[in-house]
Amino acid sequence: MRLILALATALTLCACSGVGQTTPQRPDIPAPAERAHGPFVSAANPMAAQAGMAVLRRGGSAVDAAVAVQAVLGLVEPQSSGLGGGAFMVHYDAETGAITVYDGRETAPASVTPELFMRDGRPEDFRSAVLSGRSVGTPGAVAMLAMAQADHGRLAWSGLFNDAERLARDGFVVPPRLGTFINMSAEAAPQSHTVWADAYFERPDGTRPRAGDVLTNRAYAETVRRLAADGPDYFYRGDLARQIVAAVQDGNDPGGLTLADLAAYRPVRREAVCQAYRVYLVCVPPPPSSGVGLLQLLAMAEHTPDIDRGPDSPEAWVAFARLQRLMYADRDLYVGDADHVAVPVAGLLDADYVATRAALVPTVTGPVGPGTPPGAPSERAPDATREPAGTSHFVIVDQWGDAVSMTTTVESLFGSGRMAGGFFLNNQMTDFSFSPVDAQGRPAANAVAPGKRPRSSMAPAIILDRQGRLVGALGSPGGNSILAYNAKALIGVLNWNLSMQAAFDLPNLVVRGSSIGADTELFSPAIREALATSGAPLRPNASETSGLHGGIWRNGRWDAGADNRRDGVSLTE
Repeated sequence: MRLILALATALTLCACSGVGQTTPQRPDIPAPAERAHGPFVSAANPMAAQAGMAVLRRGGSAVDAAVAVQAVLGLVEPQSSGLGGGAFMVHYDAETGAITVYDGRETAPASVTPELFMRDGRPEDFRSAVLSGRSVGTPGAVAMLAMAQADHGRLAWSGLFNDAERLARDGFVVPPRLGTFINMSAEAAPQSHTVWADAYFERPDGTRPRAGDVLTNRAYAETVRRLAADGPDYFYRGDLARQIVAAVQDGNDPGGLTLADLAAYRPVRREAVCQAYRVYLVCVPPPPSSGVGLLQLLAMAEHTPDIDRGPDSPEAWVAFARLQRLMYADRDLYVGDADHVAVPVAGLLDADYVATRAALVPTVTGPVGPGTPPGAPSERAPDATREPAGTSHFVIVDQWGDAVSMTTTVESLFGSGRMAGGFFLNNQMTDFSFSPVDAQGRPAANAVAPGKRPRSSMAPAIILDRQGRLVGALGSPGGNSILAYNAKALIGVLNWNLSMQAAFDLPNLVVRGSSIGADTELFSPAIREALATSGAPLRPNASETSGLHGGIWRNGRWDAGADNRRDGVSLTE
């Protein structure tokens, strides 16, 4: 999408509208001669970040580095993402100003029916659904990375997997988070105790590796070696494809994924959804990503002066909670795969509709219903989707100023618990609404259908200035909470003028209908009291484990952040 002229117009109008005298000082915007550039990598694991940085030092592009980062993450953070999952990438081209979204979301096998997760007319137990082969969708991350690398790569595909192969073959030190999840009980993390996971993790004496131990994965080393040599055809049509199908169709509760499903998978280039916010433009993927929800919340925040009171203000956090309830109500009802259902993206961001929804902020004291944006479908069932939080996010900027913001996932912890080629397969089909219709027969936007992509909360963001130049990028894992995590960070940086790390370190608050999550003990008593009085009481000792990663370009350098709730780092030169 060519943005320069449109950006200049939209952002100039936004800048002239003003937000009042209480607005904090805005972050510095690069001078015209100064372009944000790398090398810069922010990722959820040091080994993955170092692999990406090594590619950048060899003259690789941001997308080249993304291939290397994902390959290592799939080895050292398999509970979160991997070759057996899917992803959304937002790419910025510094030379042209183009923003391109690469959609690598999984697709439903051709054999699925609307009753995929229904049993005797009722939604089945989530645990049994996740552990079944029916939970596995056609993986999209590898095909998406191959498409993006063909468009923007500077190095050969075959040279991007060296670190992943070496670490898998020679061994890697088990990171703290992986060590924790490997050793969780079968009740808490059943996918880490399947026959496939047991074969990988359990030693002859029955013990499992802990943080600091060395773990090898020879099967994964062979997978990335062949993937480097043979390209994505090895994954979607070769020996590995047969291993994937065998794993899905194995066991007492097999799935319907076939070799034909794998061969038919296609990633999609999409146009980003971009919205002016203050003096910036924030760009995210379109549906089936829920990025439109993030943009809607920010647009409503422009009408909510209390947001600008700052991070220590009870009024600001109360306003943030109320904005979330309004946003999630709309997102949950309307967002699905726009290739299969009507999604009123323009209506959700319509200026009059946003103002009308924002006017409700002072009245919100509990769960709220969705609005009716322009273009909304007349019949739509309430959402019945569960969305666990096994995901990862990374940001990369290369020496030419091209950038990648990518959120990647296998869905739940260790996905379905099924493995092929040394990696875990996703459980992405459980991201569909288990109930395809409600009691009145109205269809759910996120009902399952053959070839359909499940709705995703993943919303990787790229931030541009008023001239269409890169200013920053960020994103987070966290299932449904992703939108709240990303919004908190954007408000912290762009409204409250915090450093990126300080914005990430802010306590998390997630208010979706009657569900309320928070880093309770990190909030002051005054903020907790204000939230409780406004209808959002926090649970004692609760926590929200975001995984925010990214940076913002300030004063000629990257102001970087890596969420201290995970194992990540930010590297720059």
